[in-house]
Amino acid sequence: MPRFRLSLLSLERFRRQLANVDALPQLCLLGLVSGLLTGALMVGFRLLLDLGGLAFMPSGDHEAFQDLPRWARASLPLLAVLLIGAWLGRQPPAARKLGVGHVIERLTYHQGRFPLRNWINQWWAGVVSVLGGLSAGREGPAIHLGAAAASGLGQTLRLPHNSLRVLVACGTAAGISASFNTPIAGVIFAMEVVMMEYTIAGFMPVILASTMGAVVAQLVYGSEPAFQIPSVTLDSLFNLPWIVASALIIGMLAGIFIHLARSGAWLAAWPLWARFAAVGLATGGVAWWYPEVQGIGYDSLSATLTGELALDVLVALVVGKLLLTGMTVACGVPIGIIGPVLVVGAAAGALVGMLGGWLWPWAAAEPALYAMLGMAAMMAAVLQAPLAALMALLELTHNPNIILPGMLSVVISVLTARQLYRCDGFFISLTHQGMHPLQQPLMQALSRISVPAVMERQVVSTLRMISREQAKRLLDSKPVWILLIRSSEDKPTLALKAADLARFLIEQQEHDEARPAEQESEPIDLLEVPGQRLEMAPIHVQATLSEAFDLLNERGLDALYVEQASQPLAKRISGIITRDSIETYYRYRR
Repeated sequence: MPRFRLSLLSLERFRRQLANVDALPQLCLLGLVSGLLTGALMVGFRLLLDLGGLAFMPSGDHEAFQDLPRWARASLPLLAVLLIGAWLGRQPPAARKLGVGHVIERLTYHQGRFPLRNWINQWWAGVVSVLGGLSAGREGPAIHLGAAAASGLGQTLRLPHNSLRVLVACGTAAGISASFNTPIAGVIFAMEVVMMEYTIAGFMPVILASTMGAVVAQLVYGSEPAFQIPSVTLDSLFNLPWIVASALIIGMLAGIFIHLARSGAWLAAWPLWARFAAVGLATGGVAWWYPEVQGIGYDSLSATLTGELALDVLVALVVGKLLLTGMTVACGVPIGIIGPVLVVGAAAGALVGMLGGWLWPWAAAEPALYAMLGMAAMMAAVLQAPLAALMALLELTHNPNIILPGMLSVVISVLTARQLYRCDGFFISLTHQGMHPLQQPLMQALSRISVPAVMERQVVSTLRMISREQAKRLLDSKPVWILLIRSSEDKPTLALKAADLARFLIEQQEHDEARPAEQESEPIDLLEVPGQRLEMAPIHVQATLSEAFDLLNERGLDALYVEQASQPLAKRISGIITRDSIETYYRYRR
C-alpha cells in the first residue's frame, strides 16, 4: 500500500511538471514512449495490408492489382465502398471523421482528445480502402492512428492538455516516419501541417518520437528507403526554366485537386449509398483499363522513377488518379491522400521531363529528376507545406544535389496553388476571420501551458456566514482568495480577496471596542464585506490557458476556480486563475 501511494504522488508530481511551459525532460520521455507505441501500431497496420495481399493477390503484393483479372480489379472498388459504407453508414456523421483532417480538428477544438470509435473506424476504413483498390494512401490512417494512440496514452494518465498537444505531434511524426522511413520529414510534417508552429519544447519530443517510430519500423522492414531511386543530377542550369514551368503545371494540378476534393457541398444532397456507389463505379471503370490508378500507387511511383511506365500510363496516373482521389474525398469516403498525391506529382513531373528531353535532348535532365521534383512539388502545393516536402525529397532520394532544384520547384508550385487557386492547404478549414485558430499567436502561446502553472493556490473555502473566530482562523493560513460556498448550485460561486476581509476585521475591531461582548459574536456576512468579489465558473485542472481564456470570454468573467478530482466521485478546488494572471503570463513569459 505505501508503494502504491508513492506512485500516485510521483504521477501527480509528473502532471504538475508537465503543466509548465519548460517541462522539456518530461515531454521528451513522453516522446520516446509515444514513438515506440506508434511505431508498433504502424508495423501492425502495414502487416494487415501485407496479409491482405497474401490472401487476395496472386503475387502476394497488396498493390499488384494488374495481376488480377479485369473483372476482379474492376469489382474490388465496389466491394470496398460497400464494406466501408455498411460499417460507417449507420454511425453518426461525427464518427465518420477520419484521417489528418480529423487530427487537426481534434487538436484545434478538443485539445487533442480523440474518440475511441473514430480510431476503430480508421483501422477498418484504412485497410479496406487500400486493399479494395480505391485510390487511397496509408499515411492519413497512419497519422490518425498514431496521433490518437499517443493522445490516448496521455488521457489514460490524465495528463494536462498542453502535453496532449505535444503527444499528438509525436504520434503524427512517428506515423509518417514509420510509413516512409523518413524521420526528418515526419518531424517537419507534424510541426508544419498539424501543430502549425515551431518551438524548442515541441521539437525535441517530436524528434525523439519520430526516431523511435523509424527504429521500430526498421527492425521489421529494414533500413532501406521506401523507394529505390536512381542517382540523377541537374547536369545543366538550362533545366531551371523548364523546372519552373513544370512547377507551374504541378501547382495548377494541385489547385484543381483541392477544389475538386472540396466540392462535396453540391454532393451533400445525394444519399450516402449513391455517393459511395459513384466512387466504386468510377474507380472500377478506370481500373478496367489502367489498374495502376488503384491503391496507394507506390509500385507505380517506383516504376515512374525508373522510367518503366509507358506514356499512356503516365497520363492515366495524372488525370485518372487525380480525379479519382479528389472525387473519392468529395463523396465522403474516408481515405488518405498523401500517397496518391505523390504518385500524381511524380507522373506529371515525368511527363514534363519527357517533353523537355524531346525539345532539347542535348541539355535536358533525365525524366526521373523531374519525377522526383514533381513528387515534392505536388505534396508541397496540396498541403501548403514546403519544408516538409523538401525534407521528404531529401530523405527519399538520399541525394543532396537535388535540394537546389527542389527548393525552386516547391516554392513555385506552392505560390501557384496559393495565389492562382486561393488554396491555403488541403487540411485547413478557414474561420470567418480568415485565419485558422492554430495559426493565431495568442492561442498558440496559451496552449503551451496548463492552468496549474499559473493559478493561485493559496485559496480557502467557507460558507457565506461565519463568526469572527472562524474568519481569523481562515486568515491564519494566509490565503489570497476566499471562496464563498453558496446555498444552492444555481447561484454563482464568488471569491473575496482575503486582504479585504482582514481590513474589514481590523476596522470592525477599532469601531466595536465600546460594543457589548455579545454583539461581537454576531456572524459576518461575507457578501456584505466591502471589497473585490469575483464571479467564477469551474474549469478542470488539465485545461490549458487557451481553454481558460476562451471560457472567461464566453462567460464574461474575470476568474475561474480550478477543480481537481481527488476521488472518482469527489472534486476539490485546487486554485483560482484570473484574467490578469493569464495576461501577465502572455506578456512576460511568451
